Amino acid sequence: MVLDGLGKSLRGVLDRINGSAAIDEALIKDIAKELQRALLQADVNVQLVLKLTNNVKTRALNEKPAAGKSAKQHVTRIIYEELVNLLKNGEPLALKPQTIMLVGLYGQGKTTSAGKLANYFIKKGFSVGLIGADVYRPAALDQLKQLGAKVGAEVYGEPGQTDAVKIVKDGLEKFSDKKIRIIDTSGRHALEDDLITEIIGIGKVANADERILVLDSQVGQQAGPQADAFNKAVDVSGVILTKMDGTAKGGGALSAVATTDARIVFLGVGEHIRDLEAFDADRFISRLLGMGDLAGLVEIAREEMANEEDDLEAVARNMMSGRFTLNDMYAQMKAVKKMGALKKLVGMLPGMSKLEGQVDFDASQAKLDQFKVIMDSMTMEEKDEPNLIKGKRIERIAKGAGVETHDVKELLKQYNNSKRMMGSVSKDRKMRKKLQKQFGGMDPEALKEFEGGLE
Repeated sequence: MVLDGLGKSLRGVLDRINGSAAIDEALIKDIAKELQRALLQADVNVQLVLKLTNNVKTRALNEKPAAGKSAKQHVTRIIYEELVNLLKNGEPLALKPQTIMLVGLYGQGKTTSAGKLANYFIKKGFSVGLIGADVYRPAALDQLKQLGAKVGAEVYGEPGQTDAVKIVKDGLEKFSDKKIRIIDTSGRHALEDDLITEIIGIGKVANADERILVLDSQVGQQAGPQADAFNKAVDVSGVILTKMDGTAKGGGALSAVATTDARIVFLGVGEHIRDLEAFDADRFISRLLGMGDLAGLVEIAREEMANEEDDLEAVARNMMSGRFTLNDMYAQMKAVKKMGALKKLVGMLPGMSKLEGQVDFDASQAKLDQFKVIMDSMTMEEKDEPNLIKGKRIERIAKGAGVETHDVKELLKQYNNSKRMMGSVSKDRKMRKKLQKQFGGMDPEALKEFEGGLE
């Protein structure tokens, strides 16, 4: 998860609130100090930290809880709202036909972000054209072509051409039929005059709807001055912060950019092509505080598992009928694998952040992968009737999968545990209704009922 250290510290503050006997002035002052320590360790600007914690103290001491809310819930809500206010500074990138121009210095992840952005819009149903206008870095166009091929986006470039403005003009004509046109521009080691001149020239030809600055979050609080400088040069409308997975300076970069005129639109959270998250301050803080992001989880599921819909409906039907086979378990594991890293998915479930430090997510992911290989060594009959798998069959399956017999037995044990759990689901009338509604779209009432955290 992004900013693991900060999230853990903030959740410690909330645990302190929930575990207290009473909410009094002394506790509120202690909580404010703990908040200060957590935010400063995450590289957030000192002045912003002081402003936020003063607001928390003032509101907690003077505002009365809303009807039906306890004092603990009230203080938790205040902390949540103040953290959101720290980062909330604009609307997300619109899902509409548009031209997007990416700018930034060398080594910030601009070309990679172009590919990730193309993938994001393709998943939303848009046709995308990528224009390679970096005329200084020899490998930039080849990299863009590789990314385009991976996500299904057409790429335009003119090898050997040194006039970036001409490339952009020709590319826009070439992609006149594309709903989304993304321009990857040249970088520099610093914001030099020739870079500004080139970007301004491209900007005039492109007339881009969005001019997005790509920034490496590891620069920390220096992200603010960089965003300001580019903003003055080319009127930046949004920022993508890259390398947000695990960086200690991510908090500084987030808060620094959020205080400029440019809004944060995406976070780069890993090396995979899908590791680009649309930034939403409310949802981001909710996950950071361990309150989950079920709306985000549903969105990922809908996008990544669109082709698996029939399989998952079959699983749901079997669950409701009380029948659960290894084929069903296989389909579930395949769907989870497609959605992304196990740790990220667990972090989107309310209250599951407490598993951090208790669960080895990498080992769990490896075990799921091993289970999948074992099931690939089974016949369809065995997956449909797991009770047949005994003795010689276990030995044959283990040999075919390249594992030990105890690994096959562990899978069967896990299957039996899952089957018992699914059996209890099939007997729960409320749960059955939710499953029935789920496959016609997420039921808003069911989502509210599942989503804990702030409610």
